[in-house]
Amino acid sequence: MRSTPPDRSLLRSGRRRLGTAVAATAALVLAGFGTAVQADAAATASTSGKVTYVATPCATPKHTGDLTCKSYRVTGGLTAFQKQQAARTGITPKAADAATPSGYSPANLRSAYGLTSAAASNGSGETIAIVDAYNDPNAEADLATYRSYYGLSACTTANGCFKKVSQTGSTTSLPSSDAGWSEEISLDLDMASAICPLCNITLVEATSASYANLGTAENEAVALGAKFVSNSYGGSESSSQTSYDTSYYKHAGVAITVSAGDSGYGAEYPATSQYVTAVGGTKLSTASTTRGWTESVWRTSSSEGTGSGCSSYDAKPSWQTDTGCTKRMESDVSAVADPATGVSVYDSYGVTAGWYTFGGTSVSAPIIAGVYALAGTPASGTYPAQYPYDYAGTSSLNDVTSGYNGSCSTAYFCTAETGYDGPTGWGTPEGVSAFTN
Repeated sequence: MRSTPPDRSLLRSGRRRLGTAVAATAALVLAGFGTAVQADAAATASTSGKVTYVATPCATPKHTGDLTCKSYRVTGGLTAFQKQQAARTGITPKAADAATPSGYSPANLRSAYGLTSAAASNGSGETIAIVDAYNDPNAEADLATYRSYYGLSACTTANGCFKKVSQTGSTTSLPSSDAGWSEEISLDLDMASAICPLCNITLVEATSASYANLGTAENEAVALGAKFVSNSYGGSESSSQTSYDTSYYKHAGVAITVSAGDSGYGAEYPATSQYVTAVGGTKLSTASTTRGWTESVWRTSSSEGTGSGCSSYDAKPSWQTDTGCTKRMESDVSAVADPATGVSVYDSYGVTAGWYTFGGTSVSAPIIAGVYALAGTPASGTYPAQYPYDYAGTSSLNDVTSGYNGSCSTAYFCTAETGYDGPTGWGTPEGVSAFTN
């Protein structure tokens, strides 16, 4: 049985105002970040009902061959969180108001995925690594604002909880700063914090978004001791990916999560690596059920929605037994990603300082990394992508059975079904059991 209905946390988080967070927001808004705002405004706007949003600038590659982030930022309309808040208070909130959180809070996410109890007691001593490209100079300060607002314990360099390094492990020689990737970094740090507030966080910043640099950052994250690594980036498959597998993503005993992609049906790498957990995306809404929430496949249009598909290159791992794909099938599990049902994030470098709602499978990948961290250190010699398969069809996972992300010749590749399907894998977390060995 679920002990915390979502409406209580929605109301509580909607009303909360912490003086330190408001003061920080005001100061940063006055300071201004014109260049970052211009960069983001160049993105193409999309719509999801009455919600409008733009792809973050890092969704467009800077150089040929670069990988891209998997996130969208809401720019207008009312999100699911705001509509629920308005129904309770009778007051219609402002659309895309940077002064006020407009997406799901940590309490909402933990309620949706049965993590309230685990988040209160698990994760101490564990480290989640976030791998992204370029430098976010405000990463630690923005994370502090997010955590303070939602009543999470401080996670700073000074207290040993937070560390920011380059792909070589340097804390002083960091990559050049980038407005678009800073939005992505804020999103990833906030989601890891939301799910596992007692975990330490290491941010590893690659020199660029190339395979070589992001892969080097991946290896550095593991070398620094992280047992959980979140990757919110990807690109088209290629014949080179099997060599990238062994060079960068083959780390036994480490839970590596990767965004499934935001372009609808179609396989992406490194989500199709046989050594990682490919994380799809859902639309998450409240419901009058015991769980209190319901989910469907995230799809906005033919070109926007969670990724999925059968790899053209990576071998099928022994534990993946679907019969329609002879190679690696994407995805394994899923979590919220629809911008219209998105999450609150605080950012001051990628856009004008303030609160924003983000979506994309960049949301779901760090959420699942956090769930793995709550579940405990993976067994040595294992690849944690297998763990949810051991719990397939059990109450440890919320089976997502409605929605689709495009057209395909094999139904489950792109359409939700009872049991396994490509867009959502075996489903979303219901507690941490499905993420343990």
